[in-house]
Amino acid sequence: MAAADTTSISAPRRRLPLSLIGGWEVGIIIFMMALYLVAAAINPKFFGSGDALGSVLRDAARFGVMAVGMSFVIINKDLDLSVGSIYGLAATVFSICYSSAHYDTNLITAILWALAAGILVGVVNGALVTILKVPAFIATLTVLFIGRGLVTGFSGGKTISFLQKADGDPLFFAIGQTNALGFNNQILIFLVFVAIGAVVLARTRWGYEVFATGGNELASSYAGIPTNWVRMRSYVISAVCATTAGLMAVAQDRGIGAASGQGLELVVIASVIVGGASILGGRGRIIGAGLGAILIVLIDKVLREGFPITRIQVINGKEMAMKAVAQLPPGAVPAFLGLILLLAVLMEPYVIRQKLPQRFWARLRGLPPPVVTDAGGVAIQGAQTHGSRAAAHAVNVRGLAAFFYRRDAAAIILTVALWSAGFMLRPDFWGGIDNSFNLLLAFSEVALLCIGLTFVIANGDIDLSVGSVLALSGSVAGFCMVKLNLDPAAAIPIALAAGVGAGMLNGLLVTRFKLPAFVATLGMFYMARGISVWLVAGGQLSNFPPQFNLLGRKLIEFLRFYKIAPTEGILFQISAALSVQTIVMSVIALAAGIVLAYTTVGQKVLATGGNTRAADYAGINTNAVRFWSLVFSAFCASIAGILYIAFFKAFNPSAGLLRELDAIAAVIIGGGSIFGGFGTIIGSLAGAAVITLIRALLSLPIITADGSFVLPQHWVNVFIGLILIVAVVADIWIRQFGILGTIADLMGWRRKETASG
Repeated sequence: MAAADTTSISAPRRRLPLSLIGGWEVGIIIFMMALYLVAAAINPKFFGSGDALGSVLRDAARFGVMAVGMSFVIINKDLDLSVGSIYGLAATVFSICYSSAHYDTNLITAILWALAAGILVGVVNGALVTILKVPAFIATLTVLFIGRGLVTGFSGGKTISFLQKADGDPLFFAIGQTNALGFNNQILIFLVFVAIGAVVLARTRWGYEVFATGGNELASSYAGIPTNWVRMRSYVISAVCATTAGLMAVAQDRGIGAASGQGLELVVIASVIVGGASILGGRGRIIGAGLGAILIVLIDKVLREGFPITRIQVINGKEMAMKAVAQLPPGAVPAFLGLILLLAVLMEPYVIRQKLPQRFWARLRGLPPPVVTDAGGVAIQGAQTHGSRAAAHAVNVRGLAAFFYRRDAAAIILTVALWSAGFMLRPDFWGGIDNSFNLLLAFSEVALLCIGLTFVIANGDIDLSVGSVLALSGSVAGFCMVKLNLDPAAAIPIALAAGVGAGMLNGLLVTRFKLPAFVATLGMFYMARGISVWLVAGGQLSNFPPQFNLLGRKLIEFLRFYKIAPTEGILFQISAALSVQTIVMSVIALAAGIVLAYTTVGQKVLATGGNTRAADYAGINTNAVRFWSLVFSAFCASIAGILYIAFFKAFNPSAGLLRELDAIAAVIIGGGSIFGGFGTIIGSLAGAAVITLIRALLSLPIITADGSFVLPQHWVNVFIGLILIVAVVADIWIRQFGILGTIADLMGWRRKETASG
């Protein structure tokens, strides 16, 4: 009889529950510990105390709660740029309900109204994306601007506080206070949300549906998963988390400011991506997102707190050593956060998907490297040609009817109608030379931005950074002339190079590193804006050379400076009415219009946007087309930035703020398609005119029997955002899907016309 095998079998080694936490999260923890130790060594006065860690966790708590909701959206392969506005809107609604100076409701009522407002925005986001088929970044970007307008409008641009009334509800407002254990109660809420979110995402049917939808939406729908409901549900979860974070902020501050929540979307998105989620969907963990929020806040603290130094100052001829703190200038932190976002997004395809940490560890142990099985992408992706039903019907139409079939016809007609409305409301003012000059100036700035964006959008891409690139080029030009004492002839090329460089970086990220255009340009949105503020240290620059300021003046002033101005006649009247900006814009628009409509370059742009795969098969270098379109967009924005500071004779860090919304709306209103394949310069200019006239009409003083009335400017962005949404929805359902033609077919109108013919 054989002896029994008594060899002991070792128990299998316990591993981390990878659906909840993995090696990536462990790496984040190790990195945070190392960063904190370095910060404590550099700045022991702040980071050497326990209060610093509590401060980091307290500030990260709100971002972490928002990151829980954002994780569901990003894993779904969507994006929510409106979380900062939801945060601010919920806090504002609570404040105006609760404050004794406003509606003076009780605590529960105020909380319910805030929750209702936040959830409503989440439902609107979900409906736009799932039912109306608006791209997620466009839908939520527009809601972002509308939300900011609502926050400013509801608060009147002022701070709302309720310090005394808050004493009557100590239980709620204790959320923002330190408990008996020595840490802020917001941290407990953060931990509860992370725990619940992690379990829901990793261990429930809801989580499985989210991963399946983000991994392959088409296959998920074939498997019976209600993908539209899954995406809608994720937006509502994101809104609830953002609303909770807004209420946490109210509990801490016992009030709210008009800028509440501004810019938080960058921190939240970066937290989720740094935490290991994929911007392409189908991957991510809640614990990683929470740790990512803590890491982002820790980096922010390290950058803002600076480090102690000793400065030598001479007082009354004696050198004296004085202690100080070296800090980064204003704008540096947003620039770094934008860079972190881009690096985090690049990390997913080039580090996580390629399994670099695992391969490195295997090499150290002398083991074969793991097989890279996931190269990205989706299992099923069909080629799509972005046409439209209206374009198909327009092929055989001739005469005046052909004009009405043009995609830019509505913008042209609307321009005439809006100008006529202004003239009817104020005939004494609207048609005057001064108002016409001001309208042309405002039009020129938006027109320059939308000229470049026409090429980008016709490609099927988007550029969210045009307003920030405008600010970047303006700040560089002003910095060169004021701080470096350079002539305008040298400062202008340097400013153009800075703007074009930003465009080239956008192009490289989109074409070489395969980032989605909205992600690449969103990162540049913050980086360029941060650098522009950094250069001017958060202040203004002025006292530019007189010859430079002529670029922002009327043509007659330019000609007088060089002593070639006409003194009378039609030439004098024209030069007195036109500005140099309008002439520059017209020249660029004419050249761009010819290129887009009558050259092979323009045909390549439209072909790339219509069907990228077919354009590739036809021999078109689609990457080059997309790259140079983004560069040209940045060039136009740079020109706009130079003309901007010449007109105002100063640079302000808010230059170009929110102008990307105006420019995108102008292109879509002018006949461009958010899906690519369409676009004309004349249509985009007409769209820019529509936006300019709407802004002018909304700020037009209306004479009444009791005096005059002007719409508060807080609400202008709300109207512009609504116009963009209407334009995008009309493009999708009227131009692309031909809903009116479908209705006509169902009603039998076309059959009747054919029979009668």
